[in-house]
Amino acid sequence: MELQLQPILLDGVPPKRPIVIAGPCSAETEEQVMSTARQLASKGIKIFRAGIWKPRTKPGGFEGVGVAGLPWLQRVRQETGMYVTTEVATSKHVEEALKAGIDILWIGARTSANPFAMQDVADALKGVDIPVLVKNPVNPDLELWIGALERINNAGVKRIAAIHRGFSSYDKKIYRNLPQWHIPIELRRRIPNLPIICDPSHIGGKRELIAPLCQQAMDLGFNGLIIESHCNPDCAWSDASQQVTPDVLDYILSLLVIRKEKQSTENLSALRKQIDECDDNIIQELSKRMRISREIGTYKKEHDMTILQTDRYNEILDKRGSQGILCGMHPEFLKKVFEAIHEESVRQQMEIINK
Repeated sequence: MELQLQPILLDGVPPKRPIVIAGPCSAETEEQVMSTARQLASKGIKIFRAGIWKPRTKPGGFEGVGVAGLPWLQRVRQETGMYVTTEVATSKHVEEALKAGIDILWIGARTSANPFAMQDVADALKGVDIPVLVKNPVNPDLELWIGALERINNAGVKRIAAIHRGFSSYDKKIYRNLPQWHIPIELRRRIPNLPIICDPSHIGGKRELIAPLCQQAMDLGFNGLIIESHCNPDCAWSDASQQVTPDVLDYILSLLVIRKEKQSTENLSALRKQIDECDDNIIQELSKRMRISREIGTYKKEHDMTILQTDRYNEILDKRGSQGILCGMHPEFLKKVFEAIHEESVRQQMEIINK
C-alpha cells in the first residue's frame, strides 16, 4: 500500500532539516515544564515535547500526571509560541489531547506494537487534521511499523512521520535500544516521502551517546531529532540518565554537520560502476559456491550423511571472521553474510537429498 502523505509544515512552510523536537521525558510539575520550555525557546527550539501519560514496564512507577498536564502544555504554547506535542496511547488520550488543542501527537513503541491499540487510536483520529508521529514497535518488525503507519493514514491523517527509537534486545550492550539502522533505511526505501525522525535519547539511554547518535542520524539523511531535555535532568522523575539540559542540547545541535541531501552524484558514476562489477563478480562466485554445495549434497545423499556438519560450519564462521578483520571488515558482518550463505547451501542440499 502507498501512503497518501502531505508535508508537515511549521508556520505554513516546510521546516529546515533537522526538525528538532525537545522537552522532558515527563511533564512533572508546571514549574518544571515552564522552566524547561522557556530555556528551550531561548535556544530557538520550535516544538516542545512532554509526556503526560507514561506507559511503564511495571506498575507502581510514575505513570504521568495525566490530563492535569494539558493546561501546562497550553501555557507553553501561549507564552513561548512553541508548538506542543505529547504521546497518546488510547482513544481517550486522543480525545483529551485534541480537546486541549495539542498541535502534534506521537504514538509510542509499545502502542505501535499492538494492532488493536493502533486501530483504537486511528479510529479516534478519523476526520482530524493533525500531524501524527509513529515510533517503531519495540521489536524489530518493519511490517508491524508500516502497518501502524497505514492504520493512521487510513483514518485520513496525511501529515505523518516515523520516529526511530531503536529496538529492544534481551542482550543489553552499549545502547538502551539497538539502533539497527538498516530497518529505518529500508523504511525510507519503501516509503521515500515519509519523514523519519531519530530519537537518540531512547536509543542511547545515556546522555553521552546523544551527540554521536544525532550525527549518525543526520549522516543517514534523517529529517529530524526528538531529544529529551530537562531543566534539571539528574532530578527527573523518569529516564533521568538520558536527558540533557537545554544548554547541553544547544551545544550538541551546534556541532551537528548537516550534509547535503540533493548533491549531484555524477562524480560517483565511475566508482558506482566498479561497485556494480564487484556485485556481478560476487553473484558469479556465489553461483559457483552453490554448485559445489549441490555436489556435496549429492555425496552426502549417496553416503547416507546428515546435511548439517556442525564442526565444519563453526570452522567456516571462525575462519571467515578472522579473514574479515585482516581485510578491514567487522567480524559480525562476515558472520551474518556466511550465515546467510550457509542457510542457502543447506536449502539446496536438502533439495538434492529429498529428490
